Amino acid sequence: TNGRVVGITGSVGKTSTKDFAHAALSASLRTASSDKSFNNDQGLPTTILNAPDDTEALVVEMGMRGFGEIARLCSIARPHIGVVTAVAAAHTERVGGLEGVAKAKGELIEALPSSGTAILNGDDARVVQMTSRTSANVIKYGLTASADVAMTSHTIDDAGYVSMTVATPWGNVDVNVPAPGVHMASNALAALAIAGVCGVSMEDAARGLESARLSPMRMETHVTARGAKVVADCYNANPASVAAALHTLANMRAARRVAILGVMAELADAKAEHERIAALAAELGVEVFAVGTDLYGAPVIEIEAAVKMLDELGADAVALVKGSRVARLERVVSGLSLR
Repeated sequence: TNGRVVGITGSVGKTSTKDFAHAALSASLRTASSDKSFNNDQGLPTTILNAPDDTEALVVEMGMRGFGEIARLCSIARPHIGVVTAVAAAHTERVGGLEGVAKAKGELIEALPSSGTAILNGDDARVVQMTSRTSANVIKYGLTASADVAMTSHTIDDAGYVSMTVATPWGNVDVNVPAPGVHMASNALAALAIAGVCGVSMEDAARGLESARLSPMRMETHVTARGAKVVADCYNANPASVAAALHTLANMRAARRVAILGVMAELADAKAEHERIAALAAELGVEVFAVGTDLYGAPVIEIEAAVKMLDELGADAVALVKGSRVARLERVVSGLSLR
Protein backbone atom coordinates (compact mmCIF):
# COMPACT_ATOMS: atom_id res chain seq x y z
CA THR A 1 0.00 0.00 0.00
CA ASN A 2 3.07 2.32 -0.24
CA GLY A 3 2.63 3.73 3.24
CA ARG A 4 -1.06 4.36 2.71
CA VAL A 5 -2.29 2.54 5.79
CA VAL A 6 -4.57 4.96 7.64
CA GLY A 7 -5.55 4.41 11.27
CA ILE A 8 -8.50 6.39 12.65
CA THR A 9 -9.44 6.75 16.31
CA GLY A 10 -11.45 9.20 18.42
CA SER A 11 -14.35 9.24 20.86
CA VAL A 12 -16.79 10.42 18.18
CA GLY A 13 -16.68 10.55 14.40
CA LYS A 14 -14.46 7.50 13.74
CA THR A 15 -16.82 5.52 11.55
CA SER A 16 -18.17 8.47 9.56
CA THR A 17 -14.62 9.72 8.98
CA LYS A 18 -13.65 6.23 7.80
CA ASP A 19 -16.65 6.12 5.43
CA PHE A 20 -15.85 9.61 4.05
CA ALA A 21 -12.14 8.78 3.71
CA HIS A 22 -12.93 5.55 1.87
CA ALA A 23 -15.10 7.47 -0.60
CA ALA A 24 -12.55 10.28 -1.06
CA LEU A 25 -9.61 7.89 -1.58
CA SER A 26 -11.61 5.61 -3.89
CA ALA A 27 -11.84 8.49 -6.36
CA SER A 28 -8.33 7.58 -7.53
CA LEU A 29 -6.93 4.72 -5.44
CA ARG A 30 -7.99 1.10 -4.93
CA THR A 31 -9.14 1.40 -1.34
CA ALA A 32 -10.14 -1.09 1.34
CA SER A 33 -11.53 -0.18 4.75
CA SER A 34 -12.84 -1.84 7.86
CA ASP A 35 -16.37 -3.08 7.44
CA LYS A 36 -18.97 -1.76 9.89
CA SER A 37 -17.19 -1.00 13.17
CA PHE A 38 -14.66 -3.81 13.09
CA ASN A 39 -12.24 -1.94 15.28
CA ASN A 40 -11.05 -4.38 17.88
CA ASP A 41 -8.69 -7.35 18.22
CA GLN A 42 -10.74 -9.64 15.98
CA GLY A 43 -11.96 -7.06 13.49
CA LEU A 44 -8.67 -5.42 12.59
CA PRO A 45 -6.73 -8.53 11.48
CA THR A 46 -9.86 -9.59 9.55
CA THR A 47 -9.88 -6.25 7.72
CA ILE A 48 -6.20 -6.56 6.82
CA LEU A 49 -6.47 -10.17 5.67
CA ASN A 50 -9.59 -9.43 3.61
CA ALA A 51 -8.00 -6.52 1.74
CA PRO A 52 -7.37 -7.45 -1.93
CA ASP A 53 -3.71 -7.87 -2.97
CA ASP A 54 -3.84 -4.82 -5.26
CA THR A 55 -5.08 -2.49 -2.49
CA GLU A 56 -3.43 0.95 -2.73
CA ALA A 57 -4.89 2.44 0.45
CA LEU A 58 -6.21 0.77 3.60
CA VAL A 59 -8.36 2.63 6.13
CA VAL A 60 -8.85 1.03 9.53
CA GLU A 61 -10.82 2.15 12.53
CA MET A 62 -9.22 1.66 15.93
CA GLY A 63 -11.41 1.55 19.00
CA MET A 64 -10.20 1.34 22.56
CA ARG A 65 -11.57 -0.03 25.77
CA GLY A 66 -8.42 0.62 27.80
CA PHE A 67 -4.72 1.46 27.77
CA GLY A 68 -2.43 -0.46 25.42
CA GLU A 69 -5.21 -1.57 23.08
CA ILE A 70 -4.56 0.95 20.29
CA ALA A 71 -0.79 0.43 20.65
CA ARG A 72 -1.40 -3.29 20.09
CA LEU A 73 -3.65 -2.65 17.07
CA CYS A 74 -0.91 -0.40 15.63
CA SER A 75 1.63 -3.20 15.95
CA ILE A 76 -0.66 -5.29 13.71
CA ALA A 77 -1.69 -2.66 11.14
CA ARG A 78 1.45 -0.46 11.18
CA PRO A 79 -0.32 2.75 10.10
CA HIS A 80 1.67 5.42 8.28
CA ILE A 81 -1.10 7.97 8.71
CA GLY A 82 -2.89 8.40 12.04
CA VAL A 83 -6.10 10.38 12.53
CA VAL A 84 -7.59 11.46 15.87
CA THR A 85 -11.10 12.94 15.58
CA ALA A 86 -11.92 13.81 19.18
CA VAL A 87 -11.30 13.19 22.85
CA ALA A 88 -14.67 13.17 24.60
CA ALA A 89 -16.47 11.41 27.42
CA ALA A 90 -16.78 7.86 26.07
CA HIS A 91 -15.51 4.78 27.92
CA THR A 92 -14.33 7.18 30.66
CA GLU A 93 -15.15 4.51 33.26
CA ARG A 94 -12.35 2.31 31.96
CA VAL A 95 -9.48 4.80 31.75
CA GLY A 96 -10.20 7.29 34.51
CA GLY A 97 -11.57 10.38 32.81
CA LEU A 98 -10.77 12.51 29.77
CA GLU A 99 -7.01 12.67 30.34
CA GLY A 100 -7.03 8.87 30.28
CA VAL A 101 -9.02 8.86 27.03
CA ALA A 102 -6.48 11.29 25.52
CA LYS A 103 -3.58 9.10 26.65
CA ALA A 104 -5.14 5.94 25.17
CA LYS A 105 -6.15 7.56 21.85
CA GLY A 106 -2.71 9.15 21.55
CA GLU A 107 -1.09 5.71 21.33
CA LEU A 108 -1.95 5.86 17.61
CA ILE A 109 0.03 9.08 17.17
CA GLU A 110 2.98 7.70 19.17
CA ALA A 111 3.09 4.60 16.95
CA LEU A 112 3.59 6.57 13.70
CA PRO A 113 7.03 6.46 12.01
CA SER A 114 8.82 9.81 11.63
CA SER A 115 8.14 9.58 7.89
CA GLY A 116 4.39 9.31 8.64
CA THR A 117 1.68 11.92 9.13
CA ALA A 118 -0.55 12.68 12.11
CA ILE A 119 -3.90 14.23 11.13
CA LEU A 120 -5.38 15.95 14.17
CA ASN A 121 -8.66 17.76 14.88
CA GLY A 122 -7.49 21.33 15.44
CA ASP A 123 -10.81 22.23 17.12
CA ASP A 124 -10.18 19.83 20.02
CA ALA A 125 -7.54 21.06 22.49
CA ARG A 126 -6.79 17.59 23.87
CA VAL A 127 -6.20 16.27 20.36
CA VAL A 128 -3.94 19.20 19.45
CA GLN A 129 -1.81 18.44 22.53
CA MET A 130 -0.88 15.11 20.91
CA THR A 131 1.43 17.04 18.54
CA SER A 132 4.17 16.72 21.17
CA ARG A 133 3.84 12.93 21.22
CA THR A 134 5.03 12.28 17.65
CA SER A 135 8.00 12.88 15.38
CA ALA A 136 5.72 12.47 12.34
CA ASN A 137 4.53 15.36 10.18
CA VAL A 138 1.39 16.98 11.69
CA ILE A 139 -1.61 18.28 9.74
CA LYS A 140 -4.51 19.90 11.59
CA TYR A 141 -8.04 20.12 10.21
CA GLY A 142 -10.80 22.29 11.60
CA LEU A 143 -13.83 24.52 11.29
CA THR A 144 -11.67 27.60 11.95
CA ALA A 145 -9.31 29.32 9.53
CA SER A 146 -6.13 28.54 11.48
CA ALA A 147 -6.13 24.84 10.55
CA ASP A 148 -4.09 23.40 7.64
CA VAL A 149 -7.27 21.91 6.17
CA ALA A 150 -9.84 24.55 7.08
CA MET A 151 -13.48 25.32 6.41
CA THR A 152 -13.24 28.93 5.23
CA SER A 153 -16.94 29.51 4.51
CA HIS A 154 -20.12 27.46 4.68
CA THR A 155 -23.89 27.42 4.37
CA ILE A 156 -26.40 25.10 6.08
CA ASP A 157 -29.62 24.18 4.27
CA ASP A 158 -33.06 23.63 5.86
CA ALA A 159 -32.35 19.92 6.34
CA GLY A 160 -29.10 20.62 8.21
CA TYR A 161 -26.69 19.74 5.38
CA VAL A 162 -23.46 21.76 5.14
CA SER A 163 -21.91 23.05 1.90
CA MET A 164 -18.43 24.43 2.46
CA THR A 165 -15.33 25.90 0.88
CA VAL A 166 -12.16 24.29 2.19
CA ALA A 167 -8.60 25.64 2.10
CA THR A 168 -5.93 22.91 2.01
CA PRO A 169 -2.16 22.66 1.35
CA TRP A 170 -3.16 21.07 -1.99
CA GLY A 171 -5.53 23.83 -3.11
CA ASN A 172 -9.02 25.06 -2.31
CA VAL A 173 -12.14 23.00 -2.98
CA ASP A 174 -15.92 23.19 -2.54
CA VAL A 175 -17.73 20.21 -1.07
CA ASN A 176 -21.33 19.33 -0.16
CA VAL A 177 -21.21 17.11 2.93
CA PRO A 178 -23.48 14.10 2.28
CA ALA A 179 -24.86 13.83 5.84
CA PRO A 180 -26.48 16.49 8.04
CA GLY A 181 -24.67 18.32 10.83
CA VAL A 182 -21.65 20.56 11.35
CA HIS A 183 -19.94 17.59 13.08
CA MET A 184 -20.19 15.74 9.75
CA ALA A 185 -18.44 18.70 8.07
CA SER A 186 -15.57 18.18 10.54
CA ASN A 187 -15.38 14.48 9.61
CA ALA A 188 -15.34 15.47 5.93
CA LEU A 189 -12.38 17.81 6.55
CA ALA A 190 -10.48 14.89 8.11
CA ALA A 191 -11.24 12.78 5.03
CA LEU A 192 -9.97 15.51 2.67
CA ALA A 193 -6.76 15.70 4.73
CA ILE A 194 -6.32 11.92 4.47
CA ALA A 195 -6.87 12.04 0.70
CA GLY A 196 -4.40 14.91 0.29
CA VAL A 197 -1.67 13.11 2.22
CA CYS A 198 -2.29 10.02 0.06
CA GLY A 199 -1.80 12.05 -3.12
CA VAL A 200 -5.42 12.29 -4.29
CA SER A 201 -6.32 15.63 -5.91
CA MET A 202 -8.75 17.74 -3.88
CA GLU A 203 -11.27 17.88 -6.75
CA ASP A 204 -11.30 14.09 -7.04
CA ALA A 205 -11.48 13.68 -3.28
CA ALA A 206 -14.39 16.11 -2.95
CA ARG A 207 -16.39 14.42 -5.72
CA GLY A 208 -15.73 11.02 -4.16
CA LEU A 209 -16.68 12.25 -0.71
CA GLU A 210 -19.98 13.66 -1.96
CA SER A 211 -21.01 10.16 -3.04
CA ALA A 212 -20.09 8.58 0.32
CA ARG A 213 -22.45 6.12 1.92
CA LEU A 214 -22.36 6.18 5.69
CA SER A 215 -22.49 3.00 7.75
CA PRO A 216 -26.03 2.09 8.89
CA MET A 217 -27.67 4.01 11.75
CA ARG A 218 -25.40 7.07 11.37
CA MET A 219 -27.51 10.24 10.91
CA GLU A 220 -29.91 8.38 8.59
CA THR A 221 -32.81 10.61 7.59
CA HIS A 222 -36.26 9.06 7.20
CA VAL A 223 -39.64 10.64 6.39
CA THR A 224 -42.78 9.31 8.09
CA ALA A 225 -46.09 8.72 6.33
CA ARG A 226 -47.28 12.07 7.74
CA GLY A 227 -44.20 13.89 6.47
CA ALA A 228 -42.14 14.35 9.64
CA LYS A 229 -38.36 14.02 9.30
CA VAL A 230 -36.74 11.45 11.61
CA VAL A 231 -32.95 11.42 11.99
CA ALA A 232 -31.85 7.99 13.22
CA ASP A 233 -28.42 7.93 14.84
CA CYS A 234 -28.85 4.75 16.86
CA TYR A 235 -25.42 3.18 16.60
CA ASN A 236 -24.01 4.72 19.74
CA ALA A 237 -24.22 7.72 22.04
CA ASN A 238 -21.92 9.72 24.26
CA PRO A 239 -22.29 13.34 25.43
CA ALA A 240 -20.35 14.82 22.51
CA SER A 241 -22.23 12.89 19.82
CA VAL A 242 -25.66 13.54 21.38
CA ALA A 243 -24.86 17.25 21.69
CA ALA A 244 -23.77 17.35 18.03
CA ALA A 245 -26.98 15.59 16.95
CA LEU A 246 -29.13 18.00 19.00
CA HIS A 247 -27.37 20.98 17.39
CA THR A 248 -28.06 19.43 13.98
CA LEU A 249 -31.75 19.13 14.89
CA ALA A 250 -31.76 22.79 16.00
CA ASN A 251 -30.39 23.81 12.59
CA MET A 252 -33.19 22.03 10.71
CA ARG A 253 -36.22 24.10 9.75
CA ALA A 254 -39.18 22.91 11.84
CA ALA A 255 -42.00 24.09 14.09
CA ARG A 256 -41.49 21.25 16.57
CA ARG A 257 -38.36 19.32 17.53
CA VAL A 258 -38.43 16.04 19.45
CA ALA A 259 -35.61 13.77 20.64
CA ILE A 260 -36.09 10.15 21.67
CA LEU A 261 -32.97 9.40 23.70
CA GLY A 262 -31.60 6.17 25.13
CA VAL A 263 -28.97 5.87 27.82
CA MET A 264 -25.37 7.01 27.26
CA ALA A 265 -23.45 3.99 28.55
CA GLU A 266 -20.05 3.67 30.26
CA LEU A 267 -19.80 7.20 31.66
CA ALA A 268 -17.91 7.91 34.87
CA ASP A 269 -20.30 10.72 35.95
CA ALA A 270 -23.48 9.46 34.32
CA LYS A 271 -26.08 11.53 36.16
CA ALA A 272 -24.39 14.88 35.56
CA GLU A 273 -23.68 14.07 31.88
CA HIS A 274 -27.31 13.09 31.20
CA GLU A 275 -28.60 16.20 32.99
CA ARG A 276 -26.26 18.38 30.93
CA ILE A 277 -27.72 16.93 27.72
CA ALA A 278 -31.27 17.55 29.00
CA ALA A 279 -30.34 21.18 29.71
CA LEU A 280 -28.82 21.60 26.23
CA ALA A 281 -31.97 20.16 24.63
CA ALA A 282 -34.14 22.61 26.58
CA GLU A 283 -31.90 25.50 25.51
CA LEU A 284 -32.17 24.41 21.85
CA GLY A 285 -35.96 24.02 22.03
CA VAL A 286 -35.95 20.23 21.69
CA GLU A 287 -38.49 18.14 23.68
CA VAL A 288 -36.82 15.06 25.18
CA PHE A 289 -38.44 11.68 25.78
CA ALA A 290 -36.29 8.91 27.26
CA VAL A 291 -36.48 5.19 26.55
CA GLY A 292 -35.25 2.85 29.28
CA THR A 293 -33.55 5.45 31.50
CA ASP A 294 -34.62 8.12 33.99
CA LEU A 295 -31.18 9.78 34.03
CA TYR A 296 -32.25 12.64 31.73
CA GLY A 297 -35.01 13.69 34.15
CA ALA A 298 -37.32 13.55 31.10
CA PRO A 299 -40.57 11.61 30.59
CA VAL A 300 -39.75 7.90 30.21
CA ILE A 301 -41.66 6.04 27.47
CA GLU A 302 -41.67 2.54 25.97
CA ILE A 303 -40.51 1.72 22.42
CA GLU A 304 -44.15 1.31 21.25
CA ALA A 305 -45.12 4.71 22.65
CA ALA A 306 -42.12 6.32 20.96
CA VAL A 307 -43.13 4.80 17.62
CA LYS A 308 -46.72 6.00 18.04
CA MET A 309 -45.60 9.52 18.97
CA LEU A 310 -43.28 9.87 15.98
CA ASP A 311 -45.91 8.45 13.62
CA GLU A 312 -48.34 11.13 14.82
CA LEU A 313 -45.97 14.08 14.23
CA GLY A 314 -46.92 16.44 11.41
CA ALA A 315 -44.87 17.51 8.40
CA ASP A 316 -43.57 20.57 10.28
CA ALA A 317 -41.75 18.40 12.84
CA VAL A 318 -38.28 16.86 13.04
CA ALA A 319 -37.19 14.12 15.43
CA LEU A 320 -33.92 12.59 16.55
CA VAL A 321 -33.58 8.98 17.72
CA LYS A 322 -30.27 8.37 19.51
CA GLY A 323 -28.87 6.10 22.21
CA SER A 324 -26.00 3.77 23.08
CA ARG A 325 -25.79 0.28 21.54
CA VAL A 326 -27.42 -1.23 24.66
CA ALA A 327 -30.57 0.87 24.12
CA ARG A 328 -31.11 -0.67 20.64
CA LEU A 329 -33.21 2.30 19.54
CA GLU A 330 -33.21 1.14 15.92
CA ARG A 331 -36.30 -0.74 17.19
CA VAL A 332 -38.08 2.63 17.17
CA VAL A 333 -37.12 3.29 13.56
CA SER A 334 -38.08 -0.19 12.36
CA GLY A 335 -41.56 0.31 13.86
CA LEU A 336 -42.29 3.58 12.04
CA SER A 337 -44.66 3.96 9.09
CA LEU A 338 -42.26 5.50 6.57
CA ARG A 339 -42.92 7.01 3.18
